[in-house]
Amino acid sequence: MNKKVKTISPSDISQPELHAYLLSAVAPRPICFASTVDKDGNVNLSPFSFFNVFSSNPPVLIFSPARSGRDGSMKHTHENVLEVPEVVINIVNYPMVEQMSLSSTAYDKGVNEFVKAGFTQVKSDVVTPPRVGEAPVSMECTVIQVIPLANAPGAGNLILAKVERMHIREEYLDADGQLDTRKLDLVGRMGESWYTRASGASLFEIPKPIRTNGIGVDRLPAAVRESEILTGNNLGRFGNLERIPTAAEMEAIRNKDEVMAILSDTNAAASVSEVHQLAQKWLEEGKAQDALALLFIPF
Repeated sequence: MNKKVKTISPSDISQPELHAYLLSAVAPRPICFASTVDKDGNVNLSPFSFFNVFSSNPPVLIFSPARSGRDGSMKHTHENVLEVPEVVINIVNYPMVEQMSLSSTAYDKGVNEFVKAGFTQVKSDVVTPPRVGEAPVSMECTVIQVIPLANAPGAGNLILAKVERMHIREEYLDADGQLDTRKLDLVGRMGESWYTRASGASLFEIPKPIRTNGIGVDRLPAAVRESEILTGNNLGRFGNLERIPTAAEMEAIRNKDEVMAILSDTNAAASVSEVHQLAQKWLEEGKAQDALALLFIPF
């Protein structure tokens, strides 16, 4: 592969430039919509995309309010959790994303972003900060640790938050009482002003290789691994299958009319391309084992 690569040492560029590269490269990122209070009871609501879940036992979420890239000052959320170590982490979906974005405005301390952005303030059960009524999921958390990574502009501050109570709006559950990804319509943060929406055609499933070992891409025929038709995703799906096709399976596939028509072609290169195209078609139709058997037929 002969592709030009731009190599960057973080120390050789400015913090804003590095920040922009990182946010565009490490994406999409889930959004922590954090509500906190200060020692005087003033409510703050702010989104952060340096965020994820890191443990289920105990249930721990981590998000990171970064210091200002201009002057190194602390975010109000960061200040608040040091004063009152509690936070409600609200999950953001598409119906509320514009209001969420509005709340990221750098309002003066003491300004309630629930009011500014038009969100419903709902009293929490076990922590002081309120939750966002419009959020599909809200998690009341106690802050168990705050880890500053540096004091410089742009430096992160890891806030470790233990989930004490979850609130899930029932309209986002499936028939089994589990959260339905297709109903949630979540959004993720990209670089610059971009977001992504997890719905419709952007959602896709990949079988997980949990209980069984797939054969691996390395056990596919060399012509398959080097195919100009089959994509890396195709090869990954084939490599996730549990076993090499049997001789009987290959013979059954060979006897299919559409396969016999391809194999009768005297142009070997054309035959290989057509076989790979047909295997790709079957794979997309969910007939993975048949497609694999086709690829293992010697011709």
